[in-house]
Amino acid sequence: MSQSDTPDEIMFQPQISMERIWDLTEEFRSNKKLRLAQNAVTQTTADDVALNREVVTASDFSFSITLDDWRVTNQKRSGRCWMFAALNLLRVGARDALNVRNFEFSQNYTLFWDKFERSNYFFEEILSTSSLVVDDRLVAHMLHEPLSDGGQWNMAVNIIRKHGLVPKQVMPESESSSSTRRMNSILKYKLREGARDLRAAVKDGVGLDQLRQKKHQCLEEIWRILCIHLGTPPSQFDWQWTDKDGDFHRDGLMTPQEFAARYVDIPLDDYVCLVHDPRPENKYGQTYTVEFLGNVVGGDPVVYLNVEMDMMKQMTQRMLEERIPVWFGCDVGQQMRRDLGLWDTQLFDYENLYDVSFDLDKAARLHHHETLMTHAMLFTGIDVRDGSARRWKVENSWGAENGRDGFYQMNDSWFDEYVFEIAAPKSMLPDDLIKALDDTPRVLPAWDPMGALAR
Repeated sequence: MSQSDTPDEIMFQPQISMERIWDLTEEFRSNKKLRLAQNAVTQTTADDVALNREVVTASDFSFSITLDDWRVTNQKRSGRCWMFAALNLLRVGARDALNVRNFEFSQNYTLFWDKFERSNYFFEEILSTSSLVVDDRLVAHMLHEPLSDGGQWNMAVNIIRKHGLVPKQVMPESESSSSTRRMNSILKYKLREGARDLRAAVKDGVGLDQLRQKKHQCLEEIWRILCIHLGTPPSQFDWQWTDKDGDFHRDGLMTPQEFAARYVDIPLDDYVCLVHDPRPENKYGQTYTVEFLGNVVGGDPVVYLNVEMDMMKQMTQRMLEERIPVWFGCDVGQQMRRDLGLWDTQLFDYENLYDVSFDLDKAARLHHHETLMTHAMLFTGIDVRDGSARRWKVENSWGAENGRDGFYQMNDSWFDEYVFEIAAPKSMLPDDLIKALDDTPRVLPAWDPMGALAR
């Protein structure tokens, strides 16, 4: 050590020295296990090499309770999972009431109204934050993603309450509903352009009536774009069908609201969102919301009740045992094998492959941006042994090409780590949690991971 060197200077070395690079190279070369891993991963995917054969062979895709006997749906190249999962839940009762083998509500219809309502919601956000500078973190967050395909359970309910539902054949898929990227890019341009104009008008001291008129002019352009891409949503339609027994039925002329009232048998007003957020600052038994998370102005806000994982699993199991499919949100890409339709926390043995540890727990992954809700699906089965769940059956909305004809198996370990939310009837909750729903929700910032499914 030279006289000018101090212990602090030696410990803090911002640059990587060439000597350290040489040491790392030699350490790797001398490790036979790492060289073998290198040989394998440079020829095939890391997931293929790390795939845990014991987990795969132990996952036999059998369940003690199965609710589904229908075909899966396909959201294709869109982010409408939350919408598909909600409509997949609702279609079970409609299918039975219509006495048909397969039935789908129009996902294009609800997509249209979500885009239009969310555009209005965005413009109202812009007006309410117009006193902030454009690079304020909140304004910048809204402008970064003014509109997306994502959403939440409460947002699906808002659309259904206001605009109703139609059968898929009344407003079928379009090229843009099945592949939303280009349409979304056009819409986001117009939303940002509208935000510029509205903020400028506020700065110029324009009156409220003129501001509303300017907003409506922006919405007229949004409507035009949506109609071109998705088609014009029907205000009424003639509904008739032939059931699986060959009998013909006719309801006649109906509005979407009338159709939803007749064929949705789920008590939407009774449903609440339960989340498992283990971050210490977010207490169990407390309600939460996320700032500026919504789609319909005047609709219900997105509110979560934070519960412990055991409670979430008990509720899910109880609903399935009572033959009620369960809408849920999760971090879908973690420890998943799409072709096998399988999730398990030990599905890929990355620790042995790389000879490194992966030890972030669920709360740390949330804090450090390693996990968030990315996908919504439907639980349609469960395997119960001695009263406890061993595995869960999942209806996905990625078509029938993967998994078992589009259905997936979630081993119970994965539920604990990567499931964040379910929608459940409030009436099934214990009294203390029902009471907690009356508390004023704590507001999380707009960029909190609990809002990620809607982004």
